[in-house]
This record gives sequence, structure tokens and C-alpha cells, in this order.
Amino acid sequence: MSRLESIDVVRLRWFVAVAQELHFARAAKSLHISRQKLSHTVIDLENELGTKLFVPGAQPTRLTDDGRDLLEEAREIITRAESAAQQREPETPAALRVGFVPGVTVSKWTRIWAERFPDTPLEVSALAQADQEAALREGRVDMCFVRLPIEREGMSAIPLYREVPVVVVQKEHPLSVFDEVRMTDLADEHVQDTSDVDAVGGALELVAAAGGAAIVPHSLARLHHRRDLVYRPMLGVPDTEVALAWPADHTTDLVEEFIGVVRGRSERSSRARAERNQPQKKVQAEKTAGRPVPAKKKPSRRRGR
Repeated sequence: MSRLESIDVVRLRWFVAVAQELHFARAAKSLHISRQKLSHTVIDLENELGTKLFVPGAQPTRLTDDGRDLLEEAREIITRAESAAQQREPETPAALRVGFVPGVTVSKWTRIWAERFPDTPLEVSALAQADQEAALREGRVDMCFVRLPIEREGMSAIPLYREVPVVVVQKEHPLSVFDEVRMTDLADEHVQDTSDVDAVGGALELVAAAGGAAIVPHSLARLHHRRDLVYRPMLGVPDTEVALAWPADHTTDLVEEFIGVVRGRSERSSRARAERNQPQKKVQAEKTAGRPVPAKKKPSRRRGR
């Protein structure tokens, strides 16, 4: 048995992509993941296998002898996995899988879905924002509430709402009495780096412990709320935008139904609900068959103004 048999096929595909490109940045771009994540995956794979797959520090990137041997094995495993997938009959998904990034609240939509489609489970999962696009492209979720921007190639997205940025400071900070804050008000402040949305909690802990300020989307300030911190609206800072995204070539009936729920489509207009009610409507029609149909009243005319 090959030592690669126990390795996840997705990780093997990533290794093969680097081996073919011999360039981590280009391989990461083709896989729609970050270069850092790809590098970490290869390092973890090397540690797991107990061998180097690429020559350390080599420019350009080169495979080791073990790397070349394992490349052929990886390709064979991937080919077998793809062949097996093609032979399996397509199955109707038992559930709709929806991911969401930090700060997005999905309870309203999950409640409506449970009421309208009790026989179709809705599986929701919290995702790191850095993982939002990979989760969609790798098929780990069918849809995802994401923060824009994302790579739009092969992806459909419906913008939902914009988030106002806020500045977070200690409760006793002079800015805490402001109704709104401008960037000029922060000229003498140490502003924490919050570019990594998934690490916002740590940035706010630093503000609480050492002072300074942090600028984050409003929903994340609420998510990581602390009694010793306050947040105020920021002026002159771009909003962030939340959207519902899914792979364009996987726009299934369930996906369409969930889009309808999120967009506020009424239950009466739901296509699936209408289809499920067809037998009931037929029975009702049979019950009323033979009864006289009351004449419809003519609509009254209104004089034009």
C-alpha cells in the first residue's frame, strides 16, 4: 500500500499543482487559495510523509528525488479517485450546506428554512473568512455568506448588505464620548492591524490591555463585545459588503430556494412549496367539482384624475 493512500485527495492535488508549476504563487492562484496556505499544506505533507518533496531554498522550485517518485503515485491516486467518482451515480444531496463568516447572523434564515422545508435539513457551518472561497470551490459547502471581494470567476454572488466600520477604544478613552470619529481624530493613536478579519478578537484584546484603537466592521465589534471597550461609527472609511455566494455551475433547486428565503421571497411564491402542494390542490379541485362556480364581480371603474 502506498504511503499516499491515507492522504486526502485535495492535499494531493495541491502538491501536484506545485509540482507541475514549480512555482508556489502560480499554483496557489490556479487553486484559488493563498500562497501561505499552500506552503503550509506542503510543509505539513512533508512532515507527515517524513521526507522533503521540494529542494529547500531552491530557486526556481525543484522536486527532490522522493518528490518525483511521489508525484507519479499522487497522480495515479487522483486518477483513480476521479474515475470512481464518475462511476458513482449522482445522488440528490440530503441537505443544503451553507457556510458563514464571522459577524454574519444566519438564525433568521435557518428558522424560515426549517418552517418551509422541514424534510430538507439545512447544515450551517462557521468558516474563517480566509477559508470562505476555498470552502466553496472545494465543495465543502454549497453556498456561503462571504465578505467581498472574492474571485468572481466561476462564482455567482448576490450582495446583501453593507457594514458600517466602527472604531473600538477603551471605555475611558476620550474618543468614547464622540458620536462619530474621523481618521484625523486617530492621528496620535496606535491603530491595531485588523486586516486579518479572523484575528479581530486578538486585536481587540490588545486594545483592552494596552490602549490604542482598532477599526472593524460593526458586526465584528458586536461579536467580540467587551464591557471595557466601546465602539463608535467611523467616517471616511469604506464600508464592507456581505454577499451570498455559490459556484455558478451548481445552481441547484435547493440553492434557488435558499436564495428566495434570503431575498425575502414569500412562501406562496416558493417553487418547491408550490410543487409539493400540487397533490393537495388536486384533491381540493376534486372536492369542489360539480359545484356551481360563483360569478365574479366586475371590477368597478375609477375615473382618471
